Amino acid sequence: MENVELDPRLVQATSVKAVDEAVGGKRPSEPKALKITAASSNPKMFTLPWHKPLSQWPDDLLANLPRGISRHVVRFVRVGNDVYAMKEITQSVAQREYELLRQLEKIDVPSVKPIAVVTGRHDRDGKPLEAMLVTQHLKFSLPYRALFARNLREDTADRLIDALAVLLVRLHLIGFYWGDVSLSNVLFLRDADCFAAVLVDAETGALYPTLTEGQREYDIDLARTNIIGELMDLSSGKLLPDDVDEIEVGNRLVERYHSLWSALTDVESFSPDEMWKIEKRVNKLNQLGFDVDELEMNTSEDGNRVRVRPRVVDAGYASRKLLRLTGLDVQENQARRLLNDLDAYRTSTWRQGEDLEIVATDWMREVFEPTVRMIPKEYRSQIEPAQFFHEILDHRWFLAEKVGHDVPMAEAVNSYIENVLPQYKIDAKVMDAINADADAGVIDDESSYGDDGYDPDYDPDAAVWAS
Repeated sequence: MENVELDPRLVQATSVKAVDEAVGGKRPSEPKALKITAASSNPKMFTLPWHKPLSQWPDDLLANLPRGISRHVVRFVRVGNDVYAMKEITQSVAQREYELLRQLEKIDVPSVKPIAVVTGRHDRDGKPLEAMLVTQHLKFSLPYRALFARNLREDTADRLIDALAVLLVRLHLIGFYWGDVSLSNVLFLRDADCFAAVLVDAETGALYPTLTEGQREYDIDLARTNIIGELMDLSSGKLLPDDVDEIEVGNRLVERYHSLWSALTDVESFSPDEMWKIEKRVNKLNQLGFDVDELEMNTSEDGNRVRVRPRVVDAGYASRKLLRLTGLDVQENQARRLLNDLDAYRTSTWRQGEDLEIVATDWMREVFEPTVRMIPKEYRSQIEPAQFFHEILDHRWFLAEKVGHDVPMAEAVNSYIENVLPQYKIDAKVMDAINADADAGVIDDESSYGDDGYDPDYDPDAAVWAS
């Protein structure tokens, strides 16, 4: 494998020693007293009932949010003004996953934010309890089963797969081997007419300077197998539209991944009079949402060909531009839609000659902010402001098509709130069913990790195959 160093931002990303850093490859000894290693200064963390198994925590601490299927007990807990996801897990795995999530956070990869790892838990009788991994609840996100419990478009499965393919490519580009790719291990955010996927489970992951083709292909093949199984499970529960072919959707992930990977990493060859194709390549990468840091260009010995390799730094081309102009931190497709509306506003007000930063400030004050302030209070935890604005624009266009003339923004908002927004609520019975399914997947950790909580068969480096 090529000798490449890890991203320097990953160095000293966490103070927790994971199992593979411990002496002899064994997990460190269990602390005799409660120990909380936290990336948060929330003092209410210390007042939680750590002496109780998570499944027995009182209801007044819990937030009734849909949970994804997990092998471990997971609960959403209110800690002051924050909501945290708590996962009960063995100490070695909790510390290792905390470290990985901290590293991914350092390089701005879409993953849940790690808050703390809690060890040394004991009940009132002194019996040891499992450790706890604490992460920030990702607002406006949903597990895939909760999405299918709603009245969604028939192409929802395809859009989720496209989002997962983008996430998998981004992870592979920075050298992250996942080892357990599935719909269950991600959360989904609405992103205009698409979805964005966020990694939520990094138990089996590992970071390398670069991945071999074998590692990448293993992740892809495992993802395809898991996705087909998960969709078949949805189908048996009558949650999947009848015309969805589970195998075809699984194959779509493989196709989308390879297509995107090729677009981002392939070396192209041009003749000296075709240099305009370089700009076309960069524009295509920008349209896919990726920034290009530099271009590596080599001329053939005879001077007849130029070979170009782009160095892609990260996704978020449109979202970073919108953040610079308006301060709004949104998903990539939402950013594109908002930038398009900003351009339309600039044209309609005859201000093409003015600085875009000044026009953006007026657009925020006159268009965006008055619209999102109309979100009813009971829905403010259900829909992101940028997504609300995008859907208002769609609804306004739909109404205008129907009546044959422009519709005022306020009228479109009121119509949307009355006729469309209620679809965002999840029925209480459906919520209970989703969470019951999530709990049904919990297994006994001791059967997998041994008496001391350490998995003797787990070796993250075993995944390093020759390409």
